[in-house]
Amino acid sequence: MRREINRITWADRRGVLKAPLRLAVVADLHNTPFDDLLPALGEAEAILLVGDLTERHTPGRQLQAEAFLERAPDIAPVWYAIGNHERRMEEAAAWRALAEQSRVHILDNRVAALREDVVLGGFSSQETVTDTAAVEALAAAGAFRLLMCHHPEYYFPYVAGHGIDLTLAGHAHGGQFRLFGQGLFAPGQGFFPRLTGGLYDDEKLLVSRGLSNHSLIPRINNPGELILLTLVPGGC
Repeated sequence: MRREINRITWADRRGVLKAPLRLAVVADLHNTPFDDLLPALGEAEAILLVGDLTERHTPGRQLQAEAFLERAPDIAPVWYAIGNHERRMEEAAAWRALAEQSRVHILDNRVAALREDVVLGGFSSQETVTDTAAVEALAAAGAFRLLMCHHPEYYFPYVAGHGIDLTLAGHAHGGQFRLFGQGLFAPGQGFFPRLTGGLYDDEKLLVSRGLSNHSLIPRINNPGELILLTLVPGGC
């Protein structure tokens, strides 16, 4: 499947960013090879894994996902929010143990300082959403508030209106088929989904089309994408 590098510059309207910040947004890699991404990842100051690094439909060792955990931290610090495939795979406990022993920073419904002026949260996949601690903690932060939330369909019921500066999501795979910029189907949203790729809600939500295709149904007019996101202080 063809992959694109999508470069996006996003300006901080609250004026709390002290300097630009270059981020690589990796969503829905699904245990696929990633060597083609390495030059672009090298442009980032931090790598954000927005869920589904693994592929639950192919049980066993997640060799490419394991390799990403091993190699990506040599490029830049890696922050990881948990997706539905990590939650629901047969080897979920073993995968979690392996990820915790790696050099990546796991943000499973919690927050941490990415930089002195940036607080990063991970709002992880949940079968039924009961834990919104990451959103609440992030909302209370005085710094720039950046949230990784694998499911874009969580955004309006749980995130919008809490003062989060920018939320990063994946999961929708671009809507699988894209016609005139509209996706046809997305898990969690159904047919003609609202949130499949790009910026929404006055640019407060950025949805990645993801990097792979774990379905037998092909992606049409819908290449995978790695987002290289540059956050800049307002007015830059």
